Formats: sequence, structure tokens, C-alpha cells
Amino acid sequence: MLRPFAIALTLAVLPMSSFAQTADQNDAAAKQAESGKPPLRIRSITLTGNQACPKSANPDAEIVVCARQGEPYRIPKELRNDKPIPAQNQSWANRAAVADEVGRRAAGLPDTCSPTGSGGQTGCAMMRAQQYAAEKAEAKRQAAAIP
Repeated sequence: MLRPFAIALTLAVLPMSSFAQTADQNDAAAKQAESGKPPLRIRSITLTGNQACPKSANPDAEIVVCARQGEPYRIPKELRNDKPIPAQNQSWANRAAVADEVGRRAAGLPDTCSPTGSGGQTGCAMMRAQQYAAEKAEAKRQAAAIP
């Protein structure tokens, strides 16, 4: 008669002792381990300089892993070259593309903005759009170069 009572008492006390151990830990990782479910999202972030590791918005659903990186660039800032690559240093594929474009313009093919040939005028709007995009990219590059 005492035996069932002792077993029941042991079974009642055992979960309470494990609950007391986890009650002291308010860590999200402990809760995650207890639930046995994987997190919904794991964010891996590489930080540079003195950036702070962002906190998780919902610790139960997201884990944030931060790693530090010393210097993101191998070349010192003073020695970096942001200028366009000269023609003699470009690949043969780029050289062939330039030669094809020159040949197209000389022949007056469509989309070339040429006064000769059929459809040469159709490329003028495209050429202006490309010039505008190149000017914007150059202005953006120059603005980024200013410290």
C-alpha cells in the first residue's frame, strides 16, 4: 500500500524539480531547447568595425547569429581604383562587342542612330537613354568618392 503512494509522490516531485531548474533560466535558448521545435528563422549577420549585433524581435521564433569581420576590403582605400578599365586591358569579349557596335553604326543598321541606312534613326532615343544612364552612374560614382 505504501509502494503506490511512494511511486505517485516520486512522479509528482520529479517534474517540479526539473521545472525549478528551468524557471531560473529565462534565456530564449533554454525555452527553444525545451520546446523541441526548431526556430522559424535563423539570421546570420557579418558585422564590421564597431557595429552592434541586432536583437531578435521575437526570441521564440528567431535566432540571431553575429560574426565579426575585421576589414571588408583587402586593398587600402587610398589605393583603390574606381576608374573605367582602359581598352587595352579589357577582355577580348568586350573588344569584340565594341567592334560589332562600331560596324553596326557604320552600316546604318536599325537602332544605331545613323543618318544612313534603313532604320538608323530608331536608335537615337536609345542612345540618349544610355547616355543619361551613364551620366547618372558617373555622378553617383563621383558622389560616393567624396568623403
